Amino acid sequence: MSKICGCSQNDDAGHKKAGDVPVVTTTLSFKDHLGAWKVRWGIGRMDYTVAPGLYAVGKPDNESPVLVSANYKLSFDTLRKNLSGLDAWILALDTKGINVWCAAGAGTFGTCELINRIEAVGLSEAVTHRKLILPQLGASGVSAHEVARLTGFSVIFGPVRASDIKEFLLSGCTATKEMRTVKFTFKDRLVLTPIEIIMVARTSMLVFGALFLLNLFAAKPFDVYDFAIYTGAALTGSVLVPALLPFIPGRAFSFKGWLLGLIWTLFALWLFGWFTAANLPVIVGYLLLLPSLTAYIALNFTGCSTYTSPSGVVKEMVLALPPIIVTSVIGAGMILFHHLTG
Repeated sequence: MSKICGCSQNDDAGHKKAGDVPVVTTTLSFKDHLGAWKVRWGIGRMDYTVAPGLYAVGKPDNESPVLVSANYKLSFDTLRKNLSGLDAWILALDTKGINVWCAAGAGTFGTCELINRIEAVGLSEAVTHRKLILPQLGASGVSAHEVARLTGFSVIFGPVRASDIKEFLLSGCTATKEMRTVKFTFKDRLVLTPIEIIMVARTSMLVFGALFLLNLFAAKPFDVYDFAIYTGAALTGSVLVPALLPFIPGRAFSFKGWLLGLIWTLFALWLFGWFTAANLPVIVGYLLLLPSLTAYIALNFTGCSTYTSPSGVVKEMVLALPPIIVTSVIGAGMILFHHLTG
């Protein structure tokens, strides 16, 4: 039996049993792993959810801890697999299939949804204590005092990583400094690159399609080198920027992306032997277009990172998008003009 933060024994009748709610295991099946892999590659991403509500892990009773999560199945599965050997309740909020960090910024992992879900599942009947454990990364979306005032449940923010939740519970809900430290390791960043690659690939298909059509009519068609330099820039923004994030100078994601994009463009122009006076419009065009492309891809990545706050993401978008759009349009225009008239 797992007790929550030293709650005392209470024998009040009327509480729910584990049999009254769905019981989930802490062992992920092949289907779970396959689903996670598919979502990482953008397959069925918006439909990868569990029904909002109350779930049981093990054989929880009225003293067992209540852990709050998102109904995004990847978040839900990450929590439950780290609860092996424990008896606990999981309260899944309706975050519209968004993970805890992003949902807190969007407001779906928020005060109103938490209050409504507590009421909807009859949580006060399931447990006799009045404590909820929320993921630390959801703190920006929840007003703890408002939840306590309207429901009687106090909010305890747990560790950053679900892998620490068992130690957190067994230590009486005491978090170490390590548990509170937000990390974004190489592995964490690399896990996010497949979905970025897919997003870039979808847009690139439109670009390649447009270039192919232009090649049917233009006197100076785009060749394999144009496709290669664009593809290299797209991969730089979607793979190299996330992988090398802490080592790239600057604070803004867009600047980091722009810098690596500039390095790639200069290298490619040299590699292809394009540094000639006749190619000046192309040189300038690609130096304007490609770093802006990688800056934009890196800017998209800010919403996936715990390096930035929701307000920081909005601020950077406001500051970075105008110059990215302007330089991209000018650069693309110069390249098109050169290929069509040069």
